[in-house]
Amino acid sequence: MNHKISRVNKKIQKKLDKERYEHTLGVMYTAAALAMCHNVNVEQALLAGLLHDCAKCIPNDKKVKLCRKYHLEISDVELKNPSLLHAKLGAFMAKKKYHIEDYEVLCAIKSHTTGKPAMTLLEKIIYIADYIEPGREELPNMAEVRRLAFHNIDECLYRMLKDSLEYLKSKNLAIDEMTEKTYHYYHKILKEQEG
Repeated sequence: MNHKISRVNKKIQKKLDKERYEHTLGVMYTAAALAMCHNVNVEQALLAGLLHDCAKCIPNDKKVKLCRKYHLEISDVELKNPSLLHAKLGAFMAKKKYHIEDYEVLCAIKSHTTGKPAMTLLEKIIYIADYIEPGREELPNMAEVRRLAFHNIDECLYRMLKDSLEYLKSKNLAIDEMTEKTYHYYHKILKEQEG
């Protein structure tokens, strides 16, 4: 582990509970494996994986207060479900508290919960690694999603978004508009690839 990642690792371990820290390490190493597979900068993947949940253990009411304090936009869905705020707040904190200046890393942290249309490879990798890391509970289609992550990243992304939306709808949970936009974007991309 290089010096920068080692330094961030020591700081982040103090901010997360044991379970969240173990998940974070799983995401970090899964992101590194995916980065190697898809020819993406491994250090960026390690850093984004390590910091993706840096704001996760902040209580929800404090997440809302911090977002307001730092003028980070809060949508209606995020207000109903403030845990979603940990991605944009995490990107802000990665820059402010952990001194990460790499724009691509910050963007990957910011979009790791909802995704977004036209994601960079690094953004896709963090989004996927968060979902498939080895410590994650087995979700429906997990084996197939894990296989696709290393073979066809866009199809993997589409499959995850489809499964997530079906799950949220079946539980009658609020759906972030960005997740739906991302799903439709990758659905279109795959249709074009099949051509």
